[in-house]
Amino acid sequence: MFALRALLSLLTLQAGFCATLQGRAVDFFNPTAGGGSMLDNAGSGGGEPLNVIISGLSSPDVLTDDGIVNFARAIGFSTECFGVHLGDPQSANLGDGDGWVNQTIELREDYGDADAGTCLESLVGGNHFRVYRQNGPTANSGALFLAVSQEENVSQGHTIAPDGYGIGRDRLVSSAIGKTSFGGVSYTTSAKNLTGLLAPGSNGINHGIATDGITTLLTVTIN
Repeated sequence: MFALRALLSLLTLQAGFCATLQGRAVDFFNPTAGGGSMLDNAGSGGGEPLNVIISGLSSPDVLTDDGIVNFARAIGFSTECFGVHLGDPQSANLGDGDGWVNQTIELREDYGDADAGTCLESLVGGNHFRVYRQNGPTANSGALFLAVSQEENVSQGHTIAPDGYGIGRDRLVSSAIGKTSFGGVSYTTSAKNLTGLLAPGSNGINHGIATDGITTLLTVTIN
């Protein structure tokens, strides 16, 4: 009986430890560790790299749907032109137990006008990103994984620009770091480049565009 009680106690402790591990405050969990991928599914046999991560250690309000939209507006992006999205949503598996889940939202460069500027981006091209949230039952970091890319104008079919994944990432990060604000909310953002999450090169990448393998981690704090 004593041995049985000891075994049950040990199993309870292990279960509690695992629950703490999966729900603790961390930047993010590596999707591949949970059977996921650092490439989304673009629906054309390739994927777009998840090349920016907004840390789960960011201010909690940043990580909500409304919060990421407001932060995006602080760094030069906004919701799609009149809320209209052309094309099918892309999905990502962040290794959190939820499998492949469609993008939460897509945000586009607003050219200085948060209300209607994305209509211009839809015509002339520019930077844009898709948002995926890591909040499944086995890896609930709350982090936001972004697939960022620079795209061509409408006459080019909105295809990704040459080196568009690297250019898009670097432009977004440049706009984000330091102090920004929108709608009465002020942010301070720090950045750290990570290697080892994405393989450099073009293998599996949508449009066969090679990348440098760098993912940038942003930590966004509301002041």
